[in-house]
Amino acid sequence: MGLQLRYTAELPENKSVPIGCIGAGFIMSDCHLVAYREAGFNPVAITAIDLNQAEEAAERHSIKRVHNSVDQLLADNEVEVLDVAVPPDVELEIVAEAVEHSDHIRGILAQKPLGVNVAQAKEIVRLCRDAGVVLAVNQNMRYDHSVRACQDLLSKGALGDPVLATIDMRAIPHWMPWQERLGWCTLRIMSIHHLDTFRFWFGDPDRIFASTRPDPRTRFPHTDGICLYILEYDDTGLRASSWDDVWAGPAREGAGEDISIRWRIEGTRGLARGTIGWPSYPARTPSTLDFTTIADQGEWHSPRWDQVWFPDAFVGPMADLLVALETGGEPTISGRDNVRTMALVEAAYESAASHTAVSPSRWYEEE
Repeated sequence: MGLQLRYTAELPENKSVPIGCIGAGFIMSDCHLVAYREAGFNPVAITAIDLNQAEEAAERHSIKRVHNSVDQLLADNEVEVLDVAVPPDVELEIVAEAVEHSDHIRGILAQKPLGVNVAQAKEIVRLCRDAGVVLAVNQNMRYDHSVRACQDLLSKGALGDPVLATIDMRAIPHWMPWQERLGWCTLRIMSIHHLDTFRFWFGDPDRIFASTRPDPRTRFPHTDGICLYILEYDDTGLRASSWDDVWAGPAREGAGEDISIRWRIEGTRGLARGTIGWPSYPARTPSTLDFTTIADQGEWHSPRWDQVWFPDAFVGPMADLLVALETGGEPTISGRDNVRTMALVEAAYESAASHTAVSPSRWYEEE
């Protein structure tokens, strides 16, 4: 077809902007910092509640300063960009402190979810806007290579008008300890990736219908274990749905394993399908894309790449922020945009509780 699909992020011309890292857990040490060093970015300082973790991350990734506290790191005048990878219930407090240092801190990359709910997300956006600090949110599935290549395919019109899109996740995540105190399982942690990806591909839906039940394996109280939902788009008639199955059968209890994440988009002129390689981590398993169009006379195209979502795609969100700072534009994964992803998650919770379709629009940030 002569299509050169874009499946990687745009990189900034200046990769030397000093980055300060808050948090030193798996997502920072094994994903962010690995990707940043590979891309040539410049993390210069780190801190975490567990200073031993911070020191280990600093040694592993050649970070020159370990600060004893968040306050010390925020006061580090060399730091121009913050990478905040902390539990969502402390994110607002850290951002509120960070914007007090807007004399040298120009940008913040905040972990998803952006706070514990839409209200906190809006407050984080407001704080950064009022301080003149550029905010991006680490919605990193947008930078999975098959997701990004598919978006490029859609933007070129190769599939025609989207008719039906699905994501089928049969995978068993590792839940974080802080989820127990918040009572969350899947919607704000895994489904948020899929909901944001649907927004990336197709824009904002008019409503969502969600149905959830507890995951039998997860012992802390929760309602959002296994999550099924349908998005409706009135203008185009598109329907998008995801089955987020974190039970995936009794594979941890002795049965055989059938783990995968598959997606599919059917359009009026073509069909695309793919896999997400994340469930195989730490094995390097690239995601895949296959597509065909009515012009192909039955031929399938199967572009492939060496990069993987974890950790390679994590260069994307930071690159997006650095490019925005460089050009004076807004990140594509800006806090303002992410309020709408948070609204869609909030609408999913309400839909599941009320057994009705719910519009996310009432939670949108005033523009």
